[in-house]
Amino acid sequence: MTYSVKEIFLTVQGEGAQAGIPAVFLRFAGCNLWSGLEKDRANAVCKFCDTQFVGTDGTGGGKFKSAEALAKAVKSHWPGGGQPWVVCTGGEPLLQLDDALITALHASGFKIAVETNGTIEAPERIDWLCVSPKANAKLEQTSGQELKLVYPQLENQPEDFENLDFVIFSLQPLDNQKQAEHMQACFEYCIANPKWRLSLQTHKWVGIR
Repeated sequence: MTYSVKEIFLTVQGEGAQAGIPAVFLRFAGCNLWSGLEKDRANAVCKFCDTQFVGTDGTGGGKFKSAEALAKAVKSHWPGGGQPWVVCTGGEPLLQLDDALITALHASGFKIAVETNGTIEAPERIDWLCVSPKANAKLEQTSGQELKLVYPQLENQPEDFENLDFVIFSLQPLDNQKQAEHMQACFEYCIANPKWRLSLQTHKWVGIR
């Protein structure tokens, strides 16, 4: 399999339950809920994506012809020491992440985190699976370590997901012109419903990727 990768870079996880953990971000190109082109946003299933995932021209990006080659590229970004983590994201990483790549990344010493929209059933042996439901897209992955809901969404309410098999439930303010209102709404919901945690995009405050 040839893997299409937008970018690979070392950073600190900025949101969700693993915020603050240094990790190599492996951003795959492509998504099944939006083309990534602004001309298609209005008709996309997911209309609020804030990530550039089109093409393979980002830092460290490219076409990788084997799982071993991609794992080697990921490892080249880790400075050494600690527990290496790789965050597989996109776009939608489960369009490309397969058993061969999971094996190669584990063999390179990495624990694997995945951020997915949940419309594709995840392969086994992922160490941290975070599902973020989008609009009316049907969830095929209904279990994992974390469910992270961007709030508010007209199609999705937090209570719609509380009975699913996740360890942590995170509520993240929608980032648009009303972000301050959304942040307050998330705060109030978490206070009233303490099953949910407040997830903030701290990387945007710090000014990092």
